[in-house]
Amino acid sequence: MSDLRAPHLIPDQGERLVREAYRRDFRQREAVLRNRDSWKLERRQHFEEQAVPSYDAFRRGDWDEAMRLLEERRDGLLAIAREDEERNSFFHRVRVVETPLTPYMRWELCSLRIRAECGERIRVVGAGTLASSERGGPLPEVVVLGGRTLYRVLYTESGVPDGAFRYTAPHLVRCWEDYIRGLYETGEDVRSYVDLSSSTAGSKTE
Repeated sequence: MSDLRAPHLIPDQGERLVREAYRRDFRQREAVLRNRDSWKLERRQHFEEQAVPSYDAFRRGDWDEAMRLLEERRDGLLAIAREDEERNSFFHRVRVVETPLTPYMRWELCSLRIRAECGERIRVVGAGTLASSERGGPLPEVVVLGGRTLYRVLYTESGVPDGAFRYTAPHLVRCWEDYIRGLYETGEDVRSYVDLSSSTAGSKTE
């Protein structure tokens, strides 16, 4: 990718959506997508997952149970992959990884690997890839849905979901889609990234 500089995102130019409004808006727009891909940039190194049994087990320190519960999700993930094929509309995720890995990232990389094995398109990039774009601070969490809608997804300081800003200006949406696609093209498939590490993705960088 010739230009690794991320486009600007000014909050006042977007519409603020509280958490439930964001989830509803996202579901409605995603449901009608056909023949258009979507792109996500996942930057934070810690989230507080909500209503995710595997994550709850991980937080309790029960790693084996956390992995077992991740495995139980395969049928549902495969069904989503079949729907994506039918709609010819695929979700691409770029996962930024800092080292050393946070405890959350050790869990999430295992989750993402299973998603990828079930058909989701996920690649990993190192935080250094974003250096030219992060001189003023870390990039936001961004989803570009079907080339028409951009969400800057918001979280509390502790990592709890907190809604989003929605943007629909075509030029802004297109610029961010191009940026995330460019990162994706330079990234490493999450399956090989985890395969080259220990079972918890820790030994690659520690």
